[in-house]
Amino acid sequence: MLRQPGTLHDRYYSGSAVVKININIRVGVHSGSLFAGVLGSAKLQYDIWGQDVLIANKLEGTGMPGQVHVSERTFELIKNWFEARPGTEAARKDAYFQKFNIFTFLIDPIENKKNIEFDFPESVDSFTTKDTNEGTPELLINEELKKMPLGPKGFNEPLTKILHFFNLRKQKESPSSSRPEIGFFLLHYRDPRLECKYLHQPDYMLKYSVLQAWCCAMSLIYLQLTYDHQSVKGSYYLDVFLVFAFSVLLILTWYKMICFWVYADRPHRFSELSCALFQIADNLQRSLIKRISIYIFVIVAYFAIISVMLNDCDMDEFQKEHIDSILYQYEVESAMCFAPWALTCMVCSIITNGIIFTRIPFIMRIVVSLVVCVTYLSIMLYQFDYLVNISLTTNPFFKSETAHCLMIVSTLLAVYCKERQAEFNNKMNYKWRVELLKKQEDARLADQSITILLHNILPAHVVNVYLTYLAKDELYYEVYDCVAVMFASLKNFELTLSNLRVLNEIISEFDRLLSFYRNDNVVEKIKIVGSTYMAACGLDIRLSSLVKSEKRNTTDSVFKEIHARRSMSVFQSDSFSNKKDELVFVIATFALDLMRTLWVCNNDYKNVPIDRDVFTADMSIGIASGEVMAGVVGASQVHYDIWGNAVNVASRMDSTGVAGKIQVTEETAIVLRKFGLVCNYRGMTFVKGLGTLPTYFVEVDNNYEFKYARDIRSEDSQIDII
Repeated sequence: MLRQPGTLHDRYYSGSAVVKININIRVGVHSGSLFAGVLGSAKLQYDIWGQDVLIANKLEGTGMPGQVHVSERTFELIKNWFEARPGTEAARKDAYFQKFNIFTFLIDPIENKKNIEFDFPESVDSFTTKDTNEGTPELLINEELKKMPLGPKGFNEPLTKILHFFNLRKQKESPSSSRPEIGFFLLHYRDPRLECKYLHQPDYMLKYSVLQAWCCAMSLIYLQLTYDHQSVKGSYYLDVFLVFAFSVLLILTWYKMICFWVYADRPHRFSELSCALFQIADNLQRSLIKRISIYIFVIVAYFAIISVMLNDCDMDEFQKEHIDSILYQYEVESAMCFAPWALTCMVCSIITNGIIFTRIPFIMRIVVSLVVCVTYLSIMLYQFDYLVNISLTTNPFFKSETAHCLMIVSTLLAVYCKERQAEFNNKMNYKWRVELLKKQEDARLADQSITILLHNILPAHVVNVYLTYLAKDELYYEVYDCVAVMFASLKNFELTLSNLRVLNEIISEFDRLLSFYRNDNVVEKIKIVGSTYMAACGLDIRLSSLVKSEKRNTTDSVFKEIHARRSMSVFQSDSFSNKKDELVFVIATFALDLMRTLWVCNNDYKNVPIDRDVFTADMSIGIASGEVMAGVVGASQVHYDIWGNAVNVASRMDSTGVAGKIQVTEETAIVLRKFGLVCNYRGMTFVKGLGTLPTYFVEVDNNYEFKYARDIRSEDSQIDII
């Protein structure tokens, strides 16, 4: 544990830019067991507790500037690399060390051990040393610090190495070990949920698919009417129905687009009928079931038209007429039966239309096209084989049957390959889009979580500046002319595991109370130190006398908005002196509410079957006010803290206070007297670093209410010191 004792030396030479700074610190090191975690629900801070932590704290407190003070237990672990001498006189006289028979040492490095290398192959207790004369301890420490992931600069390099390691590991894995996410032939997602989401996307290309289906249907109807002999009853009615049905589908899907084309340049109020047609078209685009129904209707309509054409052809009569024409040298009527190549070309068009119909499951389109192909070839090669044999061929080396089969199969394969590529691209783009949206949502949630966490670590105005403007290694601080500081400590509270659970509930209740003071009264929780609750009132940017960044080139643009906010009034009073007085009164009121909250917690725990020694309701509170400086400490695990004489005095008011009392300084008592509060003189109290000071108790009755004087003195009155 480190602390700066205040031995700062600097020298300045005119005309040069050389500044020599020497800061000596006390270091206390102890090894052992501890508890670690987060207390409360606001201003979250990771902390450690335990007896060994207290020992390390006392080692630092009783140490010497510029020396490392360790316990006997720690020295036994490092005695092979360091020399030791007895600890300080303050440590030998410390009551806590005497109670637990703890011996301390001040350590120095062994001179001939220039290069020390620690190796942790299995456990922390395994150390190996390298006895060489290369390098100095300072250089070795600097090299090790560069390898450690400290702050935002040192974190990128190890993270990059880790990611590179996993990428190389993935490349070494065999391809068979990873199953593709999309099927090879039918292009279906392995994840059924992703496949379902993909299919339920709106089909904005539906109108083009319907237009293509309408053109194919009209061509088939025209071909059927060309070779119609009226041998099939009701064929005309079927043609009329199909023309009407396909035309209605075409109008429904294209009406909205046509209206937008017509009225694109001028505003137009559409009728209720037009709006209804727009809604129907949107429903058709967004409903997978309706799109599949349209697709099935189109395929069935094609089959119906082809069936009429096939049934209208009498093969026996055609075969007889064809033989007679050969024998008697005359030409057979061309419309006696359908033309095989015309029908084959139309079937190729049906296969094409069936495969490229958009936003229909790819498996369904392939199956339907295969059924069309197999059915047509089976009928033509077995039932109408004579008609196919006498038809022309596409190649003199191919039979007519082979030419027809090649035409159908090649069309199927060509359209399948083309549509497979398009479907693959669509599915990969959709998958990447889903992953991108998921990453964006994860990033949004992570950013929101980080912002929430930062608001639980830093004040709101500091969070905005820290996230928006400042670099991670840039110094940011604020100076306030008057801030009221409060320390509240639970007395005789041993930090054991069972007590920590109780302490967490108490701190959480304090944090809930803080939420009522945080916005309106500018009360901020600073931190938790052991079982001490630290808060301050007046840390508002509008009350700051100086807001500054270490990098001067960004100060003006960064804090322009912050300085503009200072014109806003935080409190009702107009004069600055009255505002300072209100800060002290607000923090005193908050301290009284803490006492009330603790009293409620004490009553609740009386009904819980736990050890009475675990929890006591004794709490001392110290309050002081004055000039403080606030800022963000550190580059990683940042913490907002305050420093100044008022902070030290408030801490001493708490440590020298009495359980169940609010102890304040004379200046604070004068301010509270202006609000009518009774502040009784306690006496001269020794305060470390300041000597003896007159201190006062803010009187509180048994109902946890302030005691008010009968007459409120004027602002210029002084408290009579007894």
